Amino acid sequence: MADIEFKKVVKSYGDVKVIKSLDLSIKDKEFMVLVGPSGCGKSTTLRMIAGLEEITEGDLFIGERRVNNVHPKDRDVAMVFQSYALYPHMSVRENIAFGLRLRKMPKDEIDTLVDEAAKTLGLTPLLDRKPKALSGGQRQRVALGRAIVRKPSVFLFDEPLSNLDAELRVQMRAEIAKLQKRLAITSVYVTHDQVEAMTMGDRIAVLHDGDLRQVGTPLELYDTPANLFVAQFIGTPNMNVAKGNISEDGSKISIGSIEFAVPAKWKDACKANAGKPIHVGFRPEHTLPDDEHDWKNTARLSGHVDIVETLGHEVVVYVTIEGLDKRVIAKADVHKTPTPGDAMSVDVNLDELHLFDGETDERLSS
Repeated sequence: MADIEFKKVVKSYGDVKVIKSLDLSIKDKEFMVLVGPSGCGKSTTLRMIAGLEEITEGDLFIGERRVNNVHPKDRDVAMVFQSYALYPHMSVRENIAFGLRLRKMPKDEIDTLVDEAAKTLGLTPLLDRKPKALSGGQRQRVALGRAIVRKPSVFLFDEPLSNLDAELRVQMRAEIAKLQKRLAITSVYVTHDQVEAMTMGDRIAVLHDGDLRQVGTPLELYDTPANLFVAQFIGTPNMNVAKGNISEDGSKISIGSIEFAVPAKWKDACKANAGKPIHVGFRPEHTLPDDEHDWKNTARLSGHVDIVETLGHEVVVYVTIEGLDKRVIAKADVHKTPTPGDAMSVDVNLDELHLFDGETDERLSS
């Protein structure tokens, strides 16, 4: 079993706590993605698993073993770096075999393992080439091959695709996810790209300022974000958020000069928080022109178009709303593209609202 357990783990540099008190369980054979903005502590968390950063407080377990003071080479983990970290004077074969040679493994065993990894990754025709003769995607495959041949208990990935172009990134993230499922090895993957996180992870851990803000499946994070940070971090384009208030009797919600009845699923939460300030969230796909949906429970927002982004299959429209003094993001039919400056009304699907406490930013209990 290669499950990973953080128990109240703290990482400090002097007086600065980069990781404040991390409790996180990663299951055996799971693909866990750590995501968050730059400086949130995700790479530090990964490096603590690898043993490249010391733990200031708390305990870290890999399987049944507490590894706080275990040397990196004895943790049975393999790491794939952002920079590939290939030796330029070695061939692909020599790069993949390097770690095995350090272990003084017999040559015939090394050759067998390297050939297996090369076949798995489509590197067989490239085994005699040097890294300078490879594309970025091929170099990344070599880095993966070097990790695979070790047959570790845990794979660690530190933003391995950030140096690739957009098209190759899409291709490689699918290959890595497929490879992880095939090998069934516990994997922890760090990225700042929430699209990468959503498409690759079995579960996602969202970090912010050294705190774990939410852990869940991609759909759980998208459908029921636990707080305002996760709500706005997960999803492209970002969720619209407006400051609002619940009426004194808990029956209505107002944002700016716009007022509407509390949707059915939020009635109990709004009664419990009657008269309080809240944040009202609604995603762009739940904000559409009135002739492009069949929703029954809506609120009408009217204003003028500021920016139009045509994405081929759809249009993203930024609309400044009268009575709200806020710009919201809506989606529209690509064949009905508005022009900046046009008057425009959009409807918000009230059955898809997200409500957060106005002071704590935590999701109200629906």
